[in-house]
Amino acid sequence: MHGFSMAHLWYLVQSIGWTLTLSALAFVLGSIGGFGVMLARISPRRWLRTAALVYIEIIQGIPLLILLFIVYFGLSVYGYEVPSLVAAGLALMVYTSAYLGDIWRGCVQAMPRPQWEAAECLAMTRWQTLRLVIIPQAVRLALPSTVGFLVQLIKMTSLASVIGFIELTRAGQIINNSIFEPFLVFGLVAAFYFVLCYPLSRWSQSMENKLNVGNR
Repeated sequence: MHGFSMAHLWYLVQSIGWTLTLSALAFVLGSIGGFGVMLARISPRRWLRTAALVYIEIIQGIPLLILLFIVYFGLSVYGYEVPSLVAAGLALMVYTSAYLGDIWRGCVQAMPRPQWEAAECLAMTRWQTLRLVIIPQAVRLALPSTVGFLVQLIKMTSLASVIGFIELTRAGQIINNSIFEPFLVFGLVAAFYFVLCYPLSRWSQSMENKLNVGNR
């Protein structure tokens, strides 16, 4: 049994790329889905609001690990053998869309009612009001929470190791199984996650502080 080497370190560094790939895939696709969920939640049509609310409640009520199992193992039952990256990406996309949709819905509804009324006085349609008046202001309000969720998403990608996807956590498991130095290996894994997440956390806090100062 050999000890930890530069080859092991390089393997961990390479796995960071897959962690970032999965995070980006889930965040981009989840953002698109989340925007649709947000629009449904603020729709004047009651059935759309109800459907979006039920979707959010169901997804937020299911542990992400179970969602991963449903996508990865459930699809295989019906003959759809999906790669672990695709399964993890789909599960995280669904999870992200529910949370971002709810976050963004709150930011849009936090806009003062006179903003909507002023747009109506200018004969703007509902879509024009959202696109030109409400959403540009809501984006500024939503940024801190959105970046904060991205930090959580990066850490949640570690659950993809359970279905065999080789990201940072899974790479650490593979190395530890070969050299059995858990404190060193997983200490490095934790350090890499910290390096990835800490700048984003600080950025989120900075934006939130600026927002609070601006609202005083």
